Order: sequence, then C-alpha cells, then structure tokens
Amino acid sequence: MSDTRVRQRLTREDRYTQLVEVAWQIIRDEGTEALTLGHLAECAGVTKPVVYDHFISRSGLLAALYREYDQRQNQKMDEVISRTDATPEKLAAVIATAYIDCVLLQGREMPSVLAALAGTPELEKIRREYAVDFIGKCRTLFAPFCTHPLRDAALWAMLGSAEGLAWAVVQGAITDVQAKDELCAVIIGMVHTA
Repeated sequence: MSDTRVRQRLTREDRYTQLVEVAWQIIRDEGTEALTLGHLAECAGVTKPVVYDHFISRSGLLAALYREYDQRQNQKMDEVISRTDATPEKLAAVIATAYIDCVLLQGREMPSVLAALAGTPELEKIRREYAVDFIGKCRTLFAPFCTHPLRDAALWAMLGSAEGLAWAVVQGAITDVQAKDELCAVIIGMVHTA
C-alpha cells in the first residue's frame, strides 16, 4: 500500500510556530537538556538546516522560547488592562497580579530554559529588553495619574520589588496574595510620590 499523504510545505512563519511548539513539547517530555537543534529537527520531521535557518544555535532557540513566552504573557496582561477601569489602584492590581501570576505559571519549563541560557549574551539581552519594556508599559499606564513624570529610579525600584516578591513566593517565604498586595502598594506609592 503506497503512502498517499501529500507533504504540505509550510510558510516560514508557520514553520517557526511549529518548531517552537515542538521545542516546548520536547522540554515538557524530556527536559531542557534533550533540546538540541538536531533533536528538534528529528521530532519536527524536518532537516537540520531548516532548524538552523530559524535559530542558528541552541542559545538562539532558547532565547526564542523565552521571547515567545514573554510575548504570550504580555498579550494576556494587555488584554486585561484593556478591560480595566483606568484608575491607579485597579491598574496597579492588574500589573501586580499579572507579574506574580506570570512567574507562578512558568511551571518547570521556563526556569529550565533560563538555567540553560544562564551566562549567555542572549539572556542578558532578553532580560534587559524585558525590563525596559515592562518599565515603559508602567510609565505609560501611570503617567496620567502623576503630578510629575515618573522617575527612572522609581520605576527600576518597582521592578526590583516585583522580582524580589516573585522570588519570595517561589521560595515559599510569602503567599502569592501577599506578594500581589505588596507589589500593588509599591506601585501606588510610586504613583503618589510622583
């Protein structure tokens, strides 16, 4: 019996999406250590050059996964913000909840991706981009409620508080509710002192 399936050629964008989905599946099923470009090609049913064309290196693939995760979380946050009354308290609650929940929802996959990227230039670049984007989003959201422009140092302090509170939740030192409430208070304090 002959195989009558016709292989469909994917667009570059569709192939990229397929490779990212397969990469996440490999991480879930086999762990981050198993994620190599060759293994990804094999699991996705493509040749190695196709995978290398999209990601160049394993670090590039891991960075792409980090960015993809970050984009999904930002999209979710933006959707909630668009449905929220524009008050400092409600917007601060959305930001605090989204930030802490994002860390809690990372599951096993994101920490292992971050660990695999540790020490690479890609990770530092991504972290800086994320920080600048997050601070920019907060500056834009809260500027209308401030008497004076928000200071860069205050925005960085708010981000540091968010990171520290999220770490404390992951370590079990405080609850997610405590972290969200405290981060919300930090944001409101930042807005009221500007």
